[in-house]
Amino acid sequence: MGPVPREDRADALARRYHLESFLDFLALERGLRTRTREAYGSDMRRFFAYLEEAAAGGPTEIGHQDLDDYTAHLLGQGLAATTIRRAQSALRAYFGFLAAEGIVREDPTGRMARPRAARKLPEFLSQDEAAALVEAVDPDSPVYWRDRAVLELLYATGMRVSELTGLSPSDLDAEHGNTLVFGKGGRERLVPIGSVALEVVGRYLRSVRPRLDKGVGKGALFLNRRGTRLSRMSVWTIVSRAAARAGIERRVSPHTLRHSCATHLLEGGADLAAVQELLGHADISTTQIYTHLDREYLRETHRRFHPRGSL
Repeated sequence: MGPVPREDRADALARRYHLESFLDFLALERGLRTRTREAYGSDMRRFFAYLEEAAAGGPTEIGHQDLDDYTAHLLGQGLAATTIRRAQSALRAYFGFLAAEGIVREDPTGRMARPRAARKLPEFLSQDEAAALVEAVDPDSPVYWRDRAVLELLYATGMRVSELTGLSPSDLDAEHGNTLVFGKGGRERLVPIGSVALEVVGRYLRSVRPRLDKGVGKGALFLNRRGTRLSRMSVWTIVSRAAARAGIERRVSPHTLRHSCATHLLEGGADLAAVQELLGHADISTTQIYTHLDREYLRETHRRFHPRGSL
């Protein structure tokens, strides 16, 4: 007799593990939508295939260690933590059903180790894209130097948009090339501006801000055409327009420039603790996500330029 066809094997596993009854339970007792039931069914078939490969017994012989081993197996396949969490939700529903039906004595899912959801890597620009963006302000705009100063400061300092709009001229220390930034929770930090951004901000202060100042700006560094403090939404508009003029097709926000600043500092060899201080992160674990970005950059550089980086 030849090997059992794959479909027959899958059907046999489904019968052995009461899959059809479980899916009926999800529909009739739990009232889950068709798409959710299909996803759970797919998760359970993958679990049954794993059990077959591991030569495990039937549902009554599965313990919490088997489930932990399965979770490790999924992690080893490189699946996202969110995908693994869904698979575990399916397992909890499945063994809850088996226990309610008296098929198993105990539900082994109570001690399953849950993987932490990985933090999404933030979007950032390449160094060439960032340079193109900050230089892409409409040269005919009467507020050219204001918009250019906004972009240069965001990229040079990595400050949040709320921190930028909260600046006052007195926060700038042109002599030492720093600015005082008021971050989350009222925490203050001193951030280097850099010579390029400092020169552009100086030109804005000399040639544009006096024209915008109508005495109602309440000491704001960046003013709109009504003379009041530039809003965060206006900064978003400045960034998005510059990105479009620079030919950057994906969505770019002020926070993209913050992520780009941090990434480019690390690419250049900056110390992680120094980047934490510059960005105003209370916990260095928040800053550590940029080390993942840095590794991605290194892998991509290796793939593109090493003679054996890509086959």
